[in-house]
Amino acid sequence: MALQTLWFVLWGLLWAVYFMLDGFDFGAGMLRPFLSRNETDRKIALSAIGPIWNGNEVWLITAGGATFAAFPITYASMFSFLYLPMLLILFSLILRGVSIELRERHDSARWRSTWDTLLMVTSFTAPLVLGLGFGNIFQGLRFDSSGYHGAFWQLFNPYGLLTAVLFVCLFLHHGALWLAFRTQGDIEVRSAKTAGALWWVVLVVAAAFLVLTRFSTRLYDNYASHPYLFAVPALAVIALVSVKLAGSRRLMAFVASCATILLVMATGLVGLFPNLIPSSLDAAANLTIYNSSSGHYTLRLMAIVALVFVPIVVVYQFLIYRFFRSKVARDGGSPEAEGY
Repeated sequence: MALQTLWFVLWGLLWAVYFMLDGFDFGAGMLRPFLSRNETDRKIALSAIGPIWNGNEVWLITAGGATFAAFPITYASMFSFLYLPMLLILFSLILRGVSIELRERHDSARWRSTWDTLLMVTSFTAPLVLGLGFGNIFQGLRFDSSGYHGAFWQLFNPYGLLTAVLFVCLFLHHGALWLAFRTQGDIEVRSAKTAGALWWVVLVVAAAFLVLTRFSTRLYDNYASHPYLFAVPALAVIALVSVKLAGSRRLMAFVASCATILLVMATGLVGLFPNLIPSSLDAAANLTIYNSSSGHYTLRLMAIVALVFVPIVVVYQFLIYRFFRSKVARDGGSPEAEGY
């Protein structure tokens, strides 16, 4: 396997893992005001994500670092072509973290309500813009050898918007399953019912996404050339169906949802390969893993670095989740996480 291909696989895996982990944080943040009936419920929902949200974002830093190290031209082009969406994502992530950390710093209903609203809004805008960005990348951005010719408003096309809706729906469903798994009492019951209703929404939106992908992108070209690749979207469908079949087995349903998000991302990235940012104006201008990668020495050195540090991140993540594996107490506290 060529180093460029290896790094494409690693790059895609890092992004998929980030969406899998931070996805339920986003979903829980969006759903929290609607599933909570009182302050205790709000504390329970916050405690379900409070100790681990910042650990999940380690994968975003890792994915961004991998893009910069392995495909610097793509990295630079993304921040040039999609500068405003990138800023919106950055501000959303910053304000989201601030809202989680500062909510409990003052015993005032107005203070807490302000941060609760900000958490909900930023938990929505971040996945919405991420989905919008990836949808437009799948479709192809408006650039050629002379530069970028698109405008921010042009990102709001039918396929980009549908991909954004897919991201939001996947994360809402994922977050509801996480809350059903991690909480107790009435909020657990409401989360489980919400997850059941959202499953049908995800099914419809995902089906529409697969259909529109056929007419709006060239992602299916790889699948047509190598029919065995259809196993990837087929597995994504099986994973989504497994969520429904898991029923009241909370952990199994959540794990199946994790697999669904990983496989949905894999479906898009398999179709994208070997492109990283295709052009909708001139195929010769496509940024691929070959014309936008670092040199052989850098790729080889960074592969060694990744071989050492990615397992460390995995072990760290495993220990964090193991430590916070018990359900949140009904009073909103947690035996392992005082203060959340």
